[in-house]
Amino acid sequence: MGIKIVPRPSQERGHANHGWLKTFHTFSFSTYQDHKHSQLGSLRVINEDRVSPRNGFGTHSHREFEIFSYVVSGQLEHKDSMGNIEILKRGDVQLTSAGTGISHSEKTHGSKPVHFLQIWSLPSVSRLQPRYFTRHFTDQEKRDTWACIVAPVDAEGVLKDSREGAGPAPVQSPLTLYATMLSEGKSLKQGIKGSKGYLHVLQTSGYNTEAASGAAIRVVGAPGAEVELREGDGAYLFFDKSGGDLTIENIGDKTAEVLLFDIE
Repeated sequence: MGIKIVPRPSQERGHANHGWLKTFHTFSFSTYQDHKHSQLGSLRVINEDRVSPRNGFGTHSHREFEIFSYVVSGQLEHKDSMGNIEILKRGDVQLTSAGTGISHSEKTHGSKPVHFLQIWSLPSVSRLQPRYFTRHFTDQEKRDTWACIVAPVDAEGVLKDSREGAGPAPVQSPLTLYATMLSEGKSLKQGIKGSKGYLHVLQTSGYNTEAASGAAIRVVGAPGAEVELREGDGAYLFFDKSGGDLTIENIGDKTAEVLLFDIE
């Protein structure tokens, strides 16, 4: 089994500091455009955002995107044109299937900044009815194991008609998203079903525009195919055929919070 691991260093991501918003872009977004990093399969956006108190993204519209938020710290207030109003906190995953069109706003709730990842994927089917889903995953559920937090609507265990509930949020894209909080000295294996994937180490130790620091992991795909990553770093994963095993090892002195995308 052959695997190619291509690092995406944190400091090479797109970046903007607007004062109220500090953001990193894994893929081309807004004024950051790089044809080498435009998307990966159906995965189109990974933005790691920090928004200051009493600020946020005012009402704006989307269509034909699957949009999900992964809250790292602080609280995020979501409002949309379907009448959904919700305060999201750490561990929450909120997914909006924009379909034919939806308007929403996302703003910091409370007196502390909010740190969250904004992720977009392209749906496999167009002109769907807009839908809204929330799921919650505790730190314990992610501790030293892969928690499946987003999965295709037709995957086993997905409650595709439940606004809230257990299990992964349903996405209209051929991708599965896992999350873990890997303790020092621990390792974790995951089978990949798709032909490609992406791995991202969350920047949990604080905002940093320089070379990545903080928690450290080693990513091992096969003998001779391994890289070391720190907070904010990511890595493209390419398999010579669909499927394979991937192992991550915590080689640092801090818990590493990691997201893993399995993509057709």
